[in-house]
Amino acid sequence: MVQGPGVGEDAAILRVGDMLLVTHSDPITGAVERIGWLAVNVNANDVATRGARPRWFLSSILLPESSEEEVVSKICKQIHKAALDLGVAVVGGHSEVTPGLNHPVVVGCMMGLAEDGRYVTTHDVKPGSAIILTKGAGVEGTAILASDRSDVLEKRFSGRFLQRARIYFRRISVVKDAMTAFSVGGVFSMHDPTEGGVAGGLHEMADASGTGFRVESERILVSPITQRICEFFEIDPLQLIGSGALLISADKTLAEEIVRALSCERIEASIIGEFTSKPRERVIGSKAGVKPLPRPISDHLWIALSRDKTWSSLSKAGSTSSVREG
Repeated sequence: MVQGPGVGEDAAILRVGDMLLVTHSDPITGAVERIGWLAVNVNANDVATRGARPRWFLSSILLPESSEEEVVSKICKQIHKAALDLGVAVVGGHSEVTPGLNHPVVVGCMMGLAEDGRYVTTHDVKPGSAIILTKGAGVEGTAILASDRSDVLEKRFSGRFLQRARIYFRRISVVKDAMTAFSVGGVFSMHDPTEGGVAGGLHEMADASGTGFRVESERILVSPITQRICEFFEIDPLQLIGSGALLISADKTLAEEIVRALSCERIEASIIGEFTSKPRERVIGSKAGVKPLPRPISDHLWIALSRDKTWSSLSKAGSTSSVREG
């Protein structure tokens, strides 16, 4: 074993003969609408953060006793479509009815190869390296809240606004982000911030590598749609589940080139700060000054989802106009 379990480590790396196999497993729980698609993409992301292209996928589909055959068919079609889009082969799997479940569960396993023996790990962050963030904060959280709290949000925002927020699900893959950055060179480490968002991801990278960090709030991409939804629920976009973003530790001399390469692939990216040699120095700067970046106690998605619906709508009753996006 080259890399096993560890804090912030996204995937295992195993030596198989002359090859390095990168593998990761993650479950997805919830409604049937996109569960198969998410299972492929979420697992693919964690293989890609090693610098390895995802190649093979297996799934175990666990269903409630009340499920119809068409549910299995729908999930399998989603898996097929997502795998096709990523150039991944579905090489096996299993499905069963499991007593006690209220929602389907898809447990995915993705594998890939570290080509030419090249890979990165979360703990390979180097002090003094630049921090690059792709896409922005709260990508997945934006899509989830626009879908699961639409009954509350539609009292404040237009239908078009909410539809644009829901399609943030399409931005969840970071395979192209990771492969593009890794191909330029100078990448020390990559990590996709999921639970705890960008803030959680930065702390995980620092924990794994024994480093600190300094970031600038104005450099951190937060889309207007994400910002407005977070303001509505009174949550921090930096602590909102962030699948779809990629944090990259890179050589400062190549950071701008990596950002340009990502831009050529139509992937937004910015240099948001740097990792430091002081593990306790984990700060965020703004016009108001410098302060510690909070370590998320709980993902702010759960704070938003736990808000009483009546409270949420009444607390914003002062504004009755819909938000229109151009």
